[in-house]
Amino acid sequence: MIRAAEPADLPQILDLVRELAAYEREPEAVTGTVESYGSCLFPDGGSPTAWAHVAEVEGRVVGIAVWFLTFSTWTGRNGVWLEDLYVSPAHRGEGLGAALMAALAKICVERGYPRMEWTVLDWNEPALEVYRYLGAVPMHEWTTQRLTGDALRTLGGRA
Repeated sequence: MIRAAEPADLPQILDLVRELAAYEREPEAVTGTVESYGSCLFPDGGSPTAWAHVAEVEGRVVGIAVWFLTFSTWTGRNGVWLEDLYVSPAHRGEGLGAALMAALAKICVERGYPRMEWTVLDWNEPALEVYRYLGAVPMHEWTTQRLTGDALRTLGGRA
């Protein structure tokens, strides 16, 4: 079953994020907590800044799609940025990843969002195969850039 995440799912979501980080060879990179996820996905006041959908099998969350809204200056409309998609190894090949992607695509279609975008590691061939099967097109001419740590603080100090 694919459904929108609920607050009770947060521990399982974070467990899957840790699994994903280990798979992507960065297990120490996860610093998020149930509380930090909760404040973004299910804030006490205001609107969420991120959302999640889960794949549930026999009452257990075995897959996640964590996403947020983007804005395209070219289209003048929102889109969906898929931050992470992950399905536990024991449940791969069951169509859960594709079903999670379909749930987000449905949101885009229903809301009139013209884009759903994400990044994928170059070496993640299984994911790349799924994305090609679903009709995704690689954006070879674009390179993701990132500011973190000291560089981010230095630039922020210029404002």
